[in-house]
Amino acid sequence: EMLPIVTKPLIQYAVQEAIDAKCDTMGIITNRYKKAIEDHFDTNTDLNNTISGSSKEELTKELDEIIDNVTFVYRRQKEIKGLGDAILQGKPFVSNEPFAVILPDDLCDAKVPVLSQMVQVYQKYPDHCIVAIEEINKQDTDKYGIVDGDFLEDNIIKITNMIEKPQPKDAPTNFAIIGRYILIPQIFDAICQTPKGKGGEIQITDALMQLAKQEKVLGYKFDGIRFDCGSIDGFVKATNYFYEKE
Repeated sequence: EMLPIVTKPLIQYAVQEAIDAKCDTMGIITNRYKKAIEDHFDTNTDLNNTISGSSKEELTKELDEIIDNVTFVYRRQKEIKGLGDAILQGKPFVSNEPFAVILPDDLCDAKVPVLSQMVQVYQKYPDHCIVAIEEINKQDTDKYGIVDGDFLEDNIIKITNMIEKPQPKDAPTNFAIIGRYILIPQIFDAICQTPKGKGGEIQITDALMQLAKQEKVLGYKFDGIRFDCGSIDGFVKATNYFYEKE
């Protein structure tokens, strides 16, 4: 999350995307090794004084604006038990409201930020979970959660089946879930009822499948480009892309 893409870390791109979607409270799930995230979103008086009046001062303005206008809350995930468990750690932040989840290693760029697009879908289909999906190469299905279902619109699928990282021969489609979700509070009960799945972890796809059976989950084919910055190839491509864009 703290790997830089040009001049700022991945986590900052994620926070900015959430801000663009009108989120004003950021609940960040960390662990003992990720204290740098908390430090990043804190006022660094020594640094600001050092670069004050220099050409580098401009680089901190965006971060300072985020710090001044957003509330950050943190909770540590004591054990690595999967994305489902990580999301469950956010329950105290959420109360009984819908909320968004962004995985920073999926870095997206779009004319309208991806999460903002998803908010529009949620407003049209309230009380549904919205998951961002994209078409991938069929041979890569074992790296993603894969969905199947019926199209409600050209870019919206009513999900009827979700499989975590199936082998290509077992994948019903090549529509993959990427790291953007809008979830309803019922997801917490679903997670609590979900046994450990692939890799011995609590998979969010397994929990979402419980809500999909109630016709409460939609897949949204977003308009934009995604970089898998959890891979070297994706990280390099993202760096080159955003460097050229700037």
